[in-house]
Amino acid sequence: MSAVLAIIIFVLTLTLVIWQPRNLSIGWSACGGALLASLVGVVHLNDVWTVAGIIWNATLSFVAIIIISLILDHIGFFEWAALHMARLARGHGIRMFVFISILGAVISALFANDGGALILTPIVLAMVRALKFDERRVFPFVMACGFIADTTSLPLVVSNLVNIVSADFFGISFGKYALHMMIPTIFSLIASIAVLYFYFRKDWPHQYDSSDLKEPSLALKDIRMFHISWFVLIILVAGYFVSSLLKIPVSFIALTIAFIFLLLGSRSHSVQTGKILRSAPWAIVFFSLGMYVVVYGLRNAGIIQLLANVIEEGTKGGLFAGTLMMGFVSAVLSALMNNLPTVMINALSIDATSITGVMHRALVYANVVGADLGPKMTPIGSLATLLWLHVLSEKGVKIKWGQYFKIGVVITIPVLFVTLVGVYLSILLFR
Repeated sequence: MSAVLAIIIFVLTLTLVIWQPRNLSIGWSACGGALLASLVGVVHLNDVWTVAGIIWNATLSFVAIIIISLILDHIGFFEWAALHMARLARGHGIRMFVFISILGAVISALFANDGGALILTPIVLAMVRALKFDERRVFPFVMACGFIADTTSLPLVVSNLVNIVSADFFGISFGKYALHMMIPTIFSLIASIAVLYFYFRKDWPHQYDSSDLKEPSLALKDIRMFHISWFVLIILVAGYFVSSLLKIPVSFIALTIAFIFLLLGSRSHSVQTGKILRSAPWAIVFFSLGMYVVVYGLRNAGIIQLLANVIEEGTKGGLFAGTLMMGFVSAVLSALMNNLPTVMINALSIDATSITGVMHRALVYANVVGADLGPKMTPIGSLATLLWLHVLSEKGVKIKWGQYFKIGVVITIPVLFVTLVGVYLSILLFR
């Protein structure tokens, strides 16, 4: 009976999170599900404390990173960078696509996939419209921004909320995670650019007049803050690796930098600190806590053990087969029921197996890759994609769910496969 209740509560909570009736906050939906699970006895109070201990570092890190990215957006940092990429391409459309993709990968790595997709996409959209591209040639750039943001959100723990949750759960340090994800990230970026180019090969503009673009310097709203931001970024990245050596939670570094940056920004006419704080994804804190509690209900009811048995069976074909199996299982589940609950369920399932050593490590990283890339197959795969589609709709670019699904599946599967090959090679190289 408890298994049935746990499944019903999970499905109901997930439905409300994705549907968001009357703009119901994802935090309220998830916490409501957690409360219901507690009332019917699927989870207990000690489970809530266990979950809080697992997710606090991940969610606070994520909020801090988004705050930093919003400040940079306010001072025009990302628009400045995008305009430089467009000018560097010297009027060559394909070259501009490659440069913008690389920029998107860097932004996603440092400021999470949400920052990469939701901040860069409107900037690139405005830029290509300023170049007088017709909508058929605008669309590939829009899709590239959204796709690259997720497929390259692998390299650092802070690049995706999924990464932080998994790294915290399995006790993986910042440096160790970055080392193992270096090769998969390179594979993913190259595969993403190649697949996007091939899929939209008839729609890319061949040439454009770069004189239609404004000077990058004109995008900057505060030169002083722009110069300060470079020091902030250097200290932020250095702080990540120092936190790994000193075993300091990465959220301490991110929150400290975000707080200092906000104080500096409060003296700038271009940085609206109140608006930034209101725009920060506070709901994700409550969503992570509530959703993980609901998932814990599945664990308590024995559902997690069933998936653990499937995972153990899938690893009998060896390291390569096990890596592919875990990655694709994670990807499909993420596409169908959102990537955050998926990475939680899979992490608990991997932990419930008797697998150790190199195979265990491969499963952990393959799960992350699947949860990062798999959501691109469907509109509901991640909350960032749903919000990204909404932002595009407000900008006059309407992508129907059927159209998105058709494109998403075709371009995600080959990139996922290549990236998982990268995971396999990385595991062999860094045993």
